[in-house]
Amino acid sequence: MRTEPKGGHLVLQSLTKRYPGLIAVDRVDLEVADGEFLTLLGPSGSGKTSTLMMIAGFTPPSGGEILIGGRPITGVPPEKRNIGVVFQNYALFPHMTVANNIAFPLRMRGSPRDEMHKRVAAVLELVRMSGLGERLPRQLSGGQQQRVALARALVFNPSILLMDEPLGALDKNLREQMQVELKRLHDQLRVTVIYVTHDQEEALTMSDRIALMNNGRIEQLGSAEELYERPASRFVAEFIGESNLVEGRLNLDEANGWSLITAAGVRLPASPPATSASNDGHGLLVLRPEKISLSPIDQNSEWTITGVVQELTYVGDFTRYRIKMSDGLVLTAKSQNTKATTRAQQGERVRLSWDPTDTCVLSA
Repeated sequence: MRTEPKGGHLVLQSLTKRYPGLIAVDRVDLEVADGEFLTLLGPSGSGKTSTLMMIAGFTPPSGGEILIGGRPITGVPPEKRNIGVVFQNYALFPHMTVANNIAFPLRMRGSPRDEMHKRVAAVLELVRMSGLGERLPRQLSGGQQQRVALARALVFNPSILLMDEPLGALDKNLREQMQVELKRLHDQLRVTVIYVTHDQEEALTMSDRIALMNNGRIEQLGSAEELYERPASRFVAEFIGESNLVEGRLNLDEANGWSLITAAGVRLPASPPATSASNDGHGLLVLRPEKISLSPIDQNSEWTITGVVQELTYVGDFTRYRIKMSDGLVLTAKSQNTKATTRAQQGERVRLSWDPTDTCVLSA
């Protein structure tokens, strides 16, 4: 099995898929580097699976072009694209052994018997299933079946590997184990991976870059850190992680820098507005709950922002607080549960503070 990227450079040019009364994919432009792990993330109906099916050749596009290694392949049949595909339901042949399931793509390509045996043995070792080649799919666990499906997609050395919700049928612990396994395999093989999921944690954990889709378009493309720390829109801020979103009027003064002033006149420390912020002086403050620090009230600071703890929820490694401020605004804060952390109590008045650079200001 190869360890260097080769031929998996993918380009989508104005890729479009229309159905009667619906535009599933709307002029998507995307470039994926050879050997990159890119995730198409988004809610149901956002266009991510339709995009994947067009790349695979299972769904014809209504417009646009698909290029692999600089070669247009839009009209090329699926079996001629050198693309491996793994589905959520595995799609294994129940009457075939593990080895025969894996060898099937090679048999369809007319590979010599000796070469098939060598490749099947190599890929079984790669997915850590050596010695299980004679079993039938029904004799395997869900995780093992998923490995067989992965092995079958890799056995012919595809230039691109497409994965459509491949871990969706697994329980949480096994899903997390398989995430680690998939990253290990990607690091070893350096095959280009296009991974579809609606699970944001899965996308954040595994991807080199994420294309967050909404209504058939890419809402934002970037690393996990970029999407989380610097969301480009309200949709991104709401879909990726948990956010406090506060609308107000932007203000800049020499003493305190940028702030956002709510309708009730509460001044919230803020970072300089992004280029997408409104030109009319209004903005949307994005503040992640874990960026908020809670402490006893400091009466001496003019920047003191106080509120009353309405609810607190213990979630294992952290506690989530809902804090109501004097103007009725409710903010969510998260605090790690460590010995050094004093947990606030329900009904307690607390001070809220954060580093302005930890915020993001968008158009309201």
